[in-house]
Amino acid sequence: MAGCSLASDTTNMAPNDATGLAMVLPPGFDIEGHRGARGLRPENTLPAFETALDLGVTTLELDLHFTSDGVVVVWHDDHIPAAKCRLDPGAAEPLPPDPDLATTPETALMISQLTLKQLQKYTCDRNPDPVEFPDQSNEPGPLAGSRYQILSLSELFDFVEAYGVDDNKTISQRENAQRVRFNIETKRKPDNPGAINDGFDGSNAGPFELAILELVELRGLVERVILQSFDHRSLQAVRKLNPSIRLSALTFGRPDLAAYAAFGAAIWSPRATDLTPVLVEQAHAADMLVVPWTVNDLEHMRRLIDMGVDGLISDRPDVLLALP
Repeated sequence: MAGCSLASDTTNMAPNDATGLAMVLPPGFDIEGHRGARGLRPENTLPAFETALDLGVTTLELDLHFTSDGVVVVWHDDHIPAAKCRLDPGAAEPLPPDPDLATTPETALMISQLTLKQLQKYTCDRNPDPVEFPDQSNEPGPLAGSRYQILSLSELFDFVEAYGVDDNKTISQRENAQRVRFNIETKRKPDNPGAINDGFDGSNAGPFELAILELVELRGLVERVILQSFDHRSLQAVRKLNPSIRLSALTFGRPDLAAYAAFGAAIWSPRATDLTPVLVEQAHAADMLVVPWTVNDLEHMRRLIDMGVDGLISDRPDVLLALP
């Protein structure tokens, strides 16, 4: 699998807590910060991405939605959950609840119905699950500050570029930011077209995919971007337009590895609990890397690495990077 490696030219080194020495992760191992570093900072925000970059992840994993004014934004949910976000003081609700869309007011505030300006009236610095994420903090980041608003993909690219030349970061941090990859997920839902709401016909790239492609190509980031989705139609539509962008088939449940390889997926990204050693071998035989989601437990990380996976998507990249 050396020819398919996602590795940069440097080897991933993790400090060994017991000895103070460094250990070497498998060659080319991909350390992906899930939604930035969700276990340490509120997800998909600039402070979360700064934390991930500070740690030295090889890939920033993130989710994408599409606003009513045609802006690609970094966010997981198709709405604005009260458990994660709060309306800024003095700001009016962008839209009234729509009973045709949902039964609760918060789910009526759909990302696809709002402009970027309306979305950014919310500060998304809340921890929706303190039990699952006990170490999550909403303290300001050294460079990101307290910018916990929903951001555009363009703003994220700008931030990573600025990070890469910031004198307050170490040389290794700046160099890593200059080559870090972006694993970006299109949040299409076949059973809920309104989640993106751009008229996607299921075959040809919709305005959402076109906007993503335009931005990635304009920034010269084709070699650093991985496009992932549970809706594989979205991946296939992109491949028709730019076969150079690497595709990752997100899955849960029983996989169809031959189908993923057939439409050009370079990576299979299954739910971690679905993996077996045989499936890892079969994916490698089909010339696909295996990068499961979402792995936060230390012993589970070790088992998957022993199984031969090529990377891990984790809310706690700090745990992975400190793997003894």
